Amino acid sequence: MPRSNGRSRTFPGRLPLPERAIVADALRTETVGGIVLLAAAAAALVWANTPLKSSYETVRDFHFGIPALGLDLSVAHWTADGLLAIFFFVAGAELKRELVVGELRDPKAATVPVVAALSGMAIPALVYGLVATSRQGTWNGWAVPMATDIAFALGVLAVIDTHLPSALRAFLLTLAIVDDLGAIIVIALFYTSTINLPTLVGAVIGLGLFFYLHNRKRVHGWYWYVPLALAIWGLTHASGVHATVAGVAMGLMLRVAKDREAGHRPVEYIAHLARPLSAGVAVPLFALFAAGVSLSGDTLTTVVTSAEPLGVALGLFAGKALGVFGGTYLAIRFTRAQLGPDLALADVFALAVLTGIGFTVSLLIGELAYPNSAEQEHIKAAVLLGSLASALVATILLRLRNNQYRRLYEAEATADNTNSGSDSPPRADG
Repeated sequence: MPRSNGRSRTFPGRLPLPERAIVADALRTETVGGIVLLAAAAAALVWANTPLKSSYETVRDFHFGIPALGLDLSVAHWTADGLLAIFFFVAGAELKRELVVGELRDPKAATVPVVAALSGMAIPALVYGLVATSRQGTWNGWAVPMATDIAFALGVLAVIDTHLPSALRAFLLTLAIVDDLGAIIVIALFYTSTINLPTLVGAVIGLGLFFYLHNRKRVHGWYWYVPLALAIWGLTHASGVHATVAGVAMGLMLRVAKDREAGHRPVEYIAHLARPLSAGVAVPLFALFAAGVSLSGDTLTTVVTSAEPLGVALGLFAGKALGVFGGTYLAIRFTRAQLGPDLALADVFALAVLTGIGFTVSLLIGELAYPNSAEQEHIKAAVLLGSLASALVATILLRLRNNQYRRLYEAEATADNTNSGSDSPPRADG
C-alpha cells in the first residue's frame, strides 16, 4: 500500500480499530433504517394507490402546531422540515468527525470519495439540464437528482447475501456524507426565497449559544440542548431558510476532542444516540408522507414523456452512475490517490449505479423546486422510477460481483495453497 508522510493515499484503507467500530455502528443502524425505509415507502405507495387514497391525503394534509409562532404546519410539512432536521443533524455530526479524525482529514486519502461525490452531484444535474432543455423544459429541477439516499442504498446491500468487501460499504458511507453536505448547501443557497432578518439573527445567536455551552463551557445534559435546539430550529424555519439547515449546523458544532471524564468523543456519542431516531423514525416517517404518489398509467406516461420528470429520472439512473464512476476513475487516473486493495473498478461501477437511489433528499428538493402539487406528483414519480431502476440494475450487478467473490472464497478455502493469514479478502478484478 503506497505511503507518503506516514499516511495512506488509498481509500478506503485499513481503518484503525476504534474507527472500524464507529463505521460498523453507522452501517448497522443505516442498514436497519434502510429496511424500515423500504417498508415505509411501500406502505405509502399502497396507501396512495388504493381506495384508501382519500384517507392518506387527509392525514398527510392535516395541520397542527402553534399558529402564533408560524408553526401551523401539515403532517407532511412537519416530517420534511422537522424530522429531517434530525437526519441532517446526524449527517453534520458524521461529516465533522470525518473531517477531524476520520478518513476525510487527510486530503490525499479523501481525494477519491470527494471527487466521486462532487462528480456524482454535477453530472446528474447536467444530465437533467440536457434532457429537460432539449425538450423545451426548464432548469428548475436540476438539483433533484443530485442526492444519494444512504439508508435506502444500504438497505439494498443488506438484502444481498454478501461476500462483497466491507470497504465497499465504507466507500458508500463516506461518499454519502459528502453528498449530504452538498445537498444542504444547495438547499440553503438555492431554495431560500425570502429572508426574515430578525429571526435569522435570532437563530445565529442561538447557534452561538449552542457552541459556547458545548465547546467552551463543556455543559452536559440534554435538558439544556433539546430546548435550545428546538428554539434554533423554530427561528430558522421562521427566517425563511429551510429548517434542516439548523440541524446540519448544530451537527457541525459538536466537539470532537475526547471528554476526559466520559472517555469518549461527544460527536461520536451524540451521533450514536441520535442515529437510530434518524434512520428508524425520522426518515421513514418522511418517506411515508412524501412517497405516496399515484402510479397510474397517466402518471408514468407523463414521467417518460415530459421534459423535467424525464430529466430527473435519467439524472438519477444514468447521471449518478456516470458521475460517481467517472469521478472515481479520474481521481485514480490523474492523481496519486488509489482505491483500497480490496476494491476493483467493477465493484465501484456497481456501487455507482446504486447511488442513483436518491429517495429521501431528492423528494425533499423536489418539493422545494416544484411548489405546484400536480408538478410535485410527477417529479416524485420520476424520483421513484429513477431510484427503482437504479436499485434493480445495481442489485443485478452487485449479485454478479457477490457471486464472483463467493467463488473466490470457496476456491481459497479448498485450495492447498490457501493463504489463511491474509488480512484482506481476495480481489475479484472485473
